[in-house]
Amino acid sequence: MPLPSTYTPIATNTLSSATATVTFSNIPQNYTDLVVVFDGTNVTGLASTGLRFNGDTGNNYSKTLIDGSGSAASSDRDTNASAAYVGVNSNISGNTIINIMNYANTTTYKSILGRGNVPGSSVVGVRAGVGLWRNTAAITSVSVINGAYNWTSGSTFTLYGIKAAS
Repeated sequence: MPLPSTYTPIATNTLSSATATVTFSNIPQNYTDLVVVFDGTNVTGLASTGLRFNGDTGNNYSKTLIDGSGSAASSDRDTNASAAYVGVNSNISGNTIINIMNYANTTTYKSILGRGNVPGSSVVGVRAGVGLWRNTAAITSVSVINGAYNWTSGSTFTLYGIKAAS
């Protein structure tokens, strides 16, 4: 008998036109963690991808990033940001996976881990990031933002819930 899947797809959005923000709303509260996976491109060039929770656009997010291109490495830190910028994308197709831990917990801040790749980029080939939303509210919506750029039509975003171990 096969084991049950740990990841449960909650929602998928494949863009039919260019847009800068993809929002998942009314997120069920019966999982332990969330995972956002996206595969796509933007219309301009290299850009940081961020998450916002419950419509919060205040400076309540922190992030630490490590980037590598194969020939150089860099890091960046921000403790007063309007989003948790832990992903990366560009006009070259790549993917990013972002884990959101304890999203339904109402006694702790929310931790985020992200990793992404941009094949062929001379600036960032791989990015790993950690973020924090300094709020104890349960997360009921997640907005994936792309700064000043738009993702192209055909870019795909999926939100997964991770079931609690039984």
